[in-house]
Amino acid sequence: MRADRLVSLVLLLRRHGRLSATALARELEVSNRTVLRDVEALSAAGVPVYAERGRHGGFALLPGFRTELTGLNHDEALALLVAGSRRGAQVFGLGSALASAMLKVVDALPESYRQTAAGAAERLLIDPAIDLLARRAVEEELPDEVVAEVRRAVFAGRRLRIRYAAENTEPRWRTVDPIGLVTVREQGYLLATRDGADRTYRLSRIVAAQELDEPAVRPDRVDLGQAWQERSTRFRAGEDQVVVRLRVAPERRDELLGTVVAVLAEESGVLEVAFQDARHAEWAVWRLSAGVEVLAPRWLRAALRERALRIAARYEELDER
Repeated sequence: MRADRLVSLVLLLRRHGRLSATALARELEVSNRTVLRDVEALSAAGVPVYAERGRHGGFALLPGFRTELTGLNHDEALALLVAGSRRGAQVFGLGSALASAMLKVVDALPESYRQTAAGAAERLLIDPAIDLLARRAVEEELPDEVVAEVRRAVFAGRRLRIRYAAENTEPRWRTVDPIGLVTVREQGYLLATRDGADRTYRLSRIVAAQELDEPAVRPDRVDLGQAWQERSTRFRAGEDQVVVRLRVAPERRDELLGTVVAVLAEESGVLEVAFQDARHAEWAVWRLSAGVEVLAPRWLRAALRERALRIAARYEELDER
């Protein structure tokens, strides 16, 4: 919307002092010509923006022009800036809106808070793209128009028609009653009901969405945290769950527990744990190498032994070349 863009232009000039038309166009993701038209509109509306000629020229505001957000203390401002560094807004298609909001917050802070809060926020990093082992967070492709339609239906309390591609199946249309949106480890989910039954949909698998005129059948209030916990519990207790009894080295215990669905028992270094399915069990135990010993079931011991033999044979073959 143009009104939002005009506000962002003013705030950019407030923050940087002077910016060229090219720099403003890059920040606002518009053309230079659009920037010039916006500057003319601001001048006509009484905003004291002027042009400075020359090699280092650009557009600037007369000193002292500002709005001020009162009643916000230093820690509250810092909390907003830190929240703005999280990537959850990207998952829900609100990344550009969040960036604009953070710019407005910084600009509207009282002078005594602005520099210290912004500087403190630079000292905090929330959910970086990679961890200490250089494992990159999984980024999902989320079409803005699809996420925006889902978001509108959730907030408006209207039914939603989605074209959903479940794993290993062709996309098909279904009508749901949206409950809320959840982001977990950079993955977004739509919590909904369908024909009265709870359903959870990955946002990245929704290839099309249409908000309907019908009101959604859902409670007026919802505890998303509780709803997510209940659905997670049901998911972990699926019929394919595998129970494994094993002995783990103390230094690898925490790493193991980070992969299991549940710990069922533990005594003298021997644990009984549950995995989502057989594939999950083999992957999780294999990655711990000699740090873990499977005691039961026998089929998992055999699968790990077979995998090790295949790898050993492969490297023996390479050494003989």
